[in-house]
Amino acid sequence: MADALTITREALPRTVRLVSTARLRETVLLGLADAADQAALAEIEGATSSRLMAQARGSGDVASHELVYGVPGAVFINAAFAYARPRAPNRFNGADRGAWYAALAVETCLAEVGFHLTAFLADTGVYEAVVDYAELFASFAGEFVDLRDDPEHASLHPDPRLGYPAGNALADAARARGLNGILYPSVRAPGGTCIAALFPHAVQSVAQGDVHRMTWAGSPEPQVSRIVG
Repeated sequence: MADALTITREALPRTVRLVSTARLRETVLLGLADAADQAALAEIEGATSSRLMAQARGSGDVASHELVYGVPGAVFINAAFAYARPRAPNRFNGADRGAWYAALAVETCLAEVGFHLTAFLADTGVYEAVVDYAELFASFAGEFVDLRDDPEHASLHPDPRLGYPAGNALADAARARGLNGILYPSVRAPGGTCIAALFPHAVQSVAQGDVHRMTWAGSPEPQVSRIVG
C-alpha cells in the first residue's frame, strides 16, 4: 500500500504532543512510604505497568529491543508505544501497538484531543470535566509517508469506523518498509498538520513545555486556558 503513496524525507525540529498531566505525576502513595516500602511499591508498579512490562519482555506487537533507553523522555516515548487500547484503536495504530501522535502546532493538538474527549463526554451525556494536558516537544528526521497533499485518502475519513482500518493497514505497510511514520493533514483541525511516529527510535529530543487546561462546563465546546510551566 505504501508503494503507491508519496514518501518524503523530512526534518521536523519541533513538534508538540499533549499528554494528560496525570501521567507526569508520581504515585500518590510515594509520600506515605518509607524507604523500605518504596522498593515494594516499585515492584508492584513493575508488575502492573504496561510500559515496564514492555521494557522487560515486550508487549503485543512491541518488542523490548524496539524501545529506547537512556535518552530524554524515554519514559514518555516507551509509554506511547506500550499503552495501546485493545477496545479503541487509533487512526494509525491498532490494539497491540501504540504510536506517538503529535502536530506542528499546539492548536492542532488541542482540536484533536478536544474532539475525542468531547465524544467521550457525549457518550455519558454530561459535559462536565476539567483535564490538564502538558506539552511534550520532540524532533523528527527521516522518511515518512506523506499524505499532506492527499486529504481524501481513505485513512483520513472523519468516521473512525471507516478511517481507522485504512489507517492501520497503511501504518502496517509503512512499518514493513522501515519508514519512520506518517505525515498527514489534521482531520479535526483544518489547516493543521499531524505526525504519527511508528517506531520509538523516531522520536528525538523530548522536552516538556506548558500545560493547557480544557474545561467542559455543560457545553460540548471546551474552554481552553494555558498554565505556563
